[in-house]
Amino acid sequence: MFSPTFGVQINQAYYKTLYSLNQLDNPDQRIQQDIESYINSSLSFATGVISSTVSLIAFTAILWNLSGPMEIAGYEIPHMMVFLVFIYVLITSVIAFRIGRPLIKLNFANERLNANYRYSLIRLKEYAESIAFYRGEKMEQHLLFKQFNKIIGNIWQLVYRTLKLSGFNLTVSQISVIFPFLIQAGRYFSEQIKLGDLMQTAQAFGKVQESLSFYRNSYDDFAAYRAVLDRLTGFHSAINAANQPSKTQLQDSQGEVAFQNLTIKRPDGKSLIENLNLTFPLGTRVLIQGQSGVGKTTLLRTAAGLWQYSEGTVICPQHSALFLSQKPYLPQGRLIDALYYPAMASEDCDLAAIQQIMQQVNLGHLTDKLEQEQDWTRVLSLGEQQRLAFARLLLHKPQVAFLDEATASMDEGLEDAMYQLLKSALPNTTIISVGHRSTLLKHHRLHLQIQADKSWKLIQPMEN
Repeated sequence: MFSPTFGVQINQAYYKTLYSLNQLDNPDQRIQQDIESYINSSLSFATGVISSTVSLIAFTAILWNLSGPMEIAGYEIPHMMVFLVFIYVLITSVIAFRIGRPLIKLNFANERLNANYRYSLIRLKEYAESIAFYRGEKMEQHLLFKQFNKIIGNIWQLVYRTLKLSGFNLTVSQISVIFPFLIQAGRYFSEQIKLGDLMQTAQAFGKVQESLSFYRNSYDDFAAYRAVLDRLTGFHSAINAANQPSKTQLQDSQGEVAFQNLTIKRPDGKSLIENLNLTFPLGTRVLIQGQSGVGKTTLLRTAAGLWQYSEGTVICPQHSALFLSQKPYLPQGRLIDALYYPAMASEDCDLAAIQQIMQQVNLGHLTDKLEQEQDWTRVLSLGEQQRLAFARLLLHKPQVAFLDEATASMDEGLEDAMYQLLKSALPNTTIISVGHRSTLLKHHRLHLQIQADKSWKLIQPMEN
């Protein structure tokens, strides 16, 4: 279950659900908090059901022996108290379920609203510097209060509905105390039964009623349980949908990258790129450009097998490709582990070679911090993070590198230095870049222009 392969599938599914038509909200809460609530509630309900069932069987037998025949509309019905308690509980349960039914949606909304509020607080912490520069404290306060008011409004509805259900259940419980006395009063005053029999019948009636009313009395807890269950089944369905095989065939290669009859669509079915047919031999350098939203980054997602809404064939080295995004991912921990990511830095790694690479990407000031454990995303500027990603590329030496705006936070001088470094250090690596700057043109031999009308155009050759 915890094999590397399983982990990759889960991570890809987690990513794919972000781009589904029905986006999955707060998967982190569904994994951690909802699963814990589901387990605890399942244990509680299982214990309650077993206890109620045992009690029901035992006291139904007692009530059966104690209750005598009763005449209704000229018909004598034996053991009538047993039938009456079942009818009584059935009617009251139907009414209770109608009163408490909205609790399921309200509890579902409560989980979602609370998770959204926590996520907003996390984002506030993550973007605290940008908010401070914009002086956006009042706007953030307004947005947080708006979300908080939604939580309060939903809680008030929960309280109102819960009080309504609890009040009904309390009334039913009180009536059930005197109900058997009212039914058996005629038999008692006609001296068909003694006072002891009357009291035993009332007690047995109460126990049977209590056992049968387990679901009614626990309906508010059941509503919360149902809401958690709905969230977990929705999460499971989203993961399964994300793991469905794509219509795009991914084929391994020894170095070349090819797109055959590839059509890429948006989640709503509208096409972004149609009938892309290209082959790039090992060592080719390609720049992909086009207007914002035409599908440049989506093409890279498709090549990585992360985009479901496509059809055709992608040929690419599946185990020797590295993707550099505009905002690199740096795991928490040692800097050297962030450098080797997604692999782990071995104990016998060549520190001299690593330090040389750090110097080449203008990060020499970090060579003495390779063993330090930090949240490097917060410590390093975005430009430094991007240069660290280039160092990662030089360490791994993949056959293919996909660069999505990987130099957007660098000045033109650093950008030029990074691409010159790739040219000299990785001459046989295929480089496929996405970018808007015209300064990128000189570092690539081919220029793939994606048009807004779903067409594409390959311009070649380009002088370097």
